[in-house]
Amino acid sequence: MSFDPDRFKREERTGYNLIAARYAESAALRTGLNAALLGAAELRPGLAVLDLASGPGVLACEAAQKVPGGLVVASDIAEQALVEGRRRASAGNLQFAAADAERLTFAGGAFDRVLCGLGLMFFPDVPRALAEMRRVLKPGGLAVFSVWGEEARAPLVSCALQCIRRILPPPKVERLSPFRFGDRTLLRQTLEAAGFAGIDVHVHVLSCAFDSSQAYWQAFRDLAGGAAAGLSRLPEAMLTRLGEEVARELAPCRQGEGYVAQSEVLIARARRV
Repeated sequence: MSFDPDRFKREERTGYNLIAARYAESAALRTGLNAALLGAAELRPGLAVLDLASGPGVLACEAAQKVPGGLVVASDIAEQALVEGRRRASAGNLQFAAADAERLTFAGGAFDRVLCGLGLMFFPDVPRALAEMRRVLKPGGLAVFSVWGEEARAPLVSCALQCIRRILPPPKVERLSPFRFGDRTLLRQTLEAAGFAGIDVHVHVLSCAFDSSQAYWQAFRDLAGGAAAGLSRLPEAMLTRLGEEVARELAPCRQGEGYVAQSEVLIARARRV
């Protein structure tokens, strides 16, 4: 199966539109990760910030609180996610805009910061997306990313994915690996090749607690993006079978009456020169 970037984007858009209403609640599991990314971005009052692959704007809402007198633009290709974000937003300095990271419509040098939380690995043409980010940044501006670490160090994500791979046939729409930039050296080299400088990459350990394996499985489905589109087409019996398999796979994460699953996440900061 050859990779079709346009078909992949359509599936991503469909998936995120499907989960838009549930996404923000489960995304609260990533609060600590969001704080780490925003800390790396060195936000301050008055800055203009672009948040790419923002979904319903969970990260963007937090960023808006840190730039009073500034502006945060939350962008995504999933229109329903943006509708949900507008419905939930309360900050007056937060706007939402439909945007493809590979074809941004913003003026050059429009932003002091570009953020992208757990999104870079799902851009089909990463060099083009990075070139666009660099274009819209002011000289000296920062781009800050988070990406999943290596699969072996990311049971929070890999547990459900391994079950899906074992039980289901390969997806009709070939998917990009969420662990695509889990290697620190590769991530650094990719940012350097795009013309960024002052690159820093460090590891953040994201730890999430769940009352039950069912709660983990539901959270995965609520945050699954394009994969949610494929899962939504499955019969209920197959979803139940997957849930049972997930419960067995999650067993090593058992702590007391619940589960604690972790993942290494790489946080990268790069400067436009």
